[in-house]
Amino acid sequence: MASVAELLKIIDEEKLRVDKDLIRLAFDFAQEAHQGKVRKNGEPYLNHSLETAKTLARYHLDQDTIIAGLLHDVPEDTDRTLQDVRKEFGKDVAGLVEGITKLGKLKYRGIERYIENLRKMFVAMASDIRVIFIKFADRLHNLKTLDALESEKQERIARETLEIYAPIANRLGMWQLKGRLEDLSFKYLYPREYQNLKEALDKNFSEREQLLKHLCR
Repeated sequence: MASVAELLKIIDEEKLRVDKDLIRLAFDFAQEAHQGKVRKNGEPYLNHSLETAKTLARYHLDQDTIIAGLLHDVPEDTDRTLQDVRKEFGKDVAGLVEGITKLGKLKYRGIERYIENLRKMFVAMASDIRVIFIKFADRLHNLKTLDALESEKQERIARETLEIYAPIANRLGMWQLKGRLEDLSFKYLYPREYQNLKEALDKNFSEREQLLKHLCR
C-alpha cells in the first residue's frame, strides 16, 4: 500500500529542504481524491501519484514540483478541481498541475510530418520547465507498468516516448532521463533485441564480477 513515508525517506536521503507537513497534506489530499480508484494493473491509483513524486524528489526538484507530482492527475481523474488544488496549495502548485493537464491534451498520431511540430508544441505549452519534469516522471512510471495494457497500446506509448519524450529530454540536457525513457520503451518495441542485449550485459557484468573477485584474492 502506498505510504507517504516512502517519499519522506527519499527527501531525507537527498537532504531536500521542504515542508514535510505540507508534503503529508498533499499526500492525504491525493489519497482522498483517488480513493477507490485503481489502474489497469489493479494497483491503487495513488501508487502512480506517489511514484511520480518519488522520481521528482530523486532528481532534487523543489517542494512545489513534488507536491504537483502527487496531485498531477487530480483535476483530470477525480471530483476535486484545479480550484481545490489552488485553494489548498497555492497558485504555483495549481499552475504546474494545470500545465500537466494541458500537455495531456496533446495527441500523438504517429505521423512523421507532425512529430517535430508536436515536440515544439509540447515544449511551448510547458511554460515552466518543471511541468516537463513532472510529465517525464509520470511517463517513466507509466512505462514501468505497461505490462497491464494490450500490446497495441504498449507499442503506441513506447513509440510516442521514443519519438517525442526522449528527443525533448535530449534537447533539454536531461540525459539520464532520456536514457531511462529509451530503455523502457525499447523493451516493448523490440522485445527480442532487448532480451538479447539484456542477456549480453548480464553476462558481461557477471564476468567482470568474477574477474574482480579473482584480482582481489
